[in-house]
Amino acid sequence: MQQTSAGKPQPSAASFVVPVFLRPGRVLLWIFLLIMAFLTLFPVLVAILGSFKTNAELTTGATVLPETWHFSNYVEAWKTANFSRYTWNSLFISVTTTAGTLLVASMAAYGVERLRFTGRSLFIFIQAATMFISVGPLVLHPQFRLMIALHLQASLWGVVILLVSAHAATYFILFSFVRAIPRELDEAAKIDGSTMPGTYWRIILPLLGPGLGVSALFTFRAAWNEYIMPLVFTMSQPNLQPLTVGLSNLRYGASAAAQTHYMLAGACLSILPMLVAYVFANKSFMQMTAGSLKG
Repeated sequence: MQQTSAGKPQPSAASFVVPVFLRPGRVLLWIFLLIMAFLTLFPVLVAILGSFKTNAELTTGATVLPETWHFSNYVEAWKTANFSRYTWNSLFISVTTTAGTLLVASMAAYGVERLRFTGRSLFIFIQAATMFISVGPLVLHPQFRLMIALHLQASLWGVVILLVSAHAATYFILFSFVRAIPRELDEAAKIDGSTMPGTYWRIILPLLGPGLGVSALFTFRAAWNEYIMPLVFTMSQPNLQPLTVGLSNLRYGASAAAQTHYMLAGACLSILPMLVAYVFANKSFMQMTAGSLKG
């Protein structure tokens, strides 16, 4: 400390503390995060602004902001692409896939974690391999042949069944949650006369709440964005197409020119349900994530 003429102490240069947000490491981190945020949000902003432009404005690319905000693009996109029907199809696929995946993956996670059986390690290895090796295009043809044998080749249920079967990521999320649940609970339930299915339904499943919530959000998003499988299974039934496939109906209008402005408006409309879901579920999602980390 230094003494002033008035005798009052003043802090020396050595005692000056740099604020945390001004430290070099934090500054570089913030710069990196801002750059990544810009790269992430820029395409979304371009799509939103483009959805209000005319097709000529998009083709020339002369202006960033629309000269006139054409809200009618959204009305035309809704009418042309039959959005109400496609939205219902997307909701059906997403909701049923999410419910089926959570049920199947949670039962598989509980059974594999609690039981010791021949081939257990192989089962876990195969589940892990499907997460790192993209086999979707390779098995699409045999999957379609299987659905033909089940008479589900022109049904949304065929899409749902195949999406539910691809639950490796959800399985491993729930597997870690089941492993954190003490086995003493199973033993106590068994002493009370509970069977393994009863223990799963009345004890294990309620304790998997945080894991089920996180898994539901990711599963719903993946099912909502699925494109290839609904495209293949709804080729002969256009009325069963979800939004991801139905948006292609906006590509061309009466003329041969691509209707880019309608496609952008349709794309913005298609993300609204997911955006609303994330806005309302954001607080719950953070609570569930915090709970999973504590567990």
